[in-house]
Amino acid sequence: MLVLTRKRGERILVGDDIVITILEIKGDAIRIGVDAPSGVRIQRHEVVEAIAEANVAAAGAHDEAADLAALLPERAQPDS
Repeated sequence: MLVLTRKRGERILVGDDIVITILEIKGDAIRIGVDAPSGVRIQRHEVVEAIAEANVAAAGAHDEAADLAALLPERAQPDS
């Protein structure tokens, strides 16, 4: 991991076409701007983790629904 110290207005270059700019520093919070090509996905790590956890929970809920359905008595099918 590369660790840098930057001041407001200073920039970091990632490759040839991604620029990270320090916009504002307030206490322990830093606002940054990311300028990248439209094909580059930029996401907050905690959002990606929350989505992954929700997907795992949803997959587990499907298994629970199948288990509950198996416990229900079968309905008689009407004669056709």
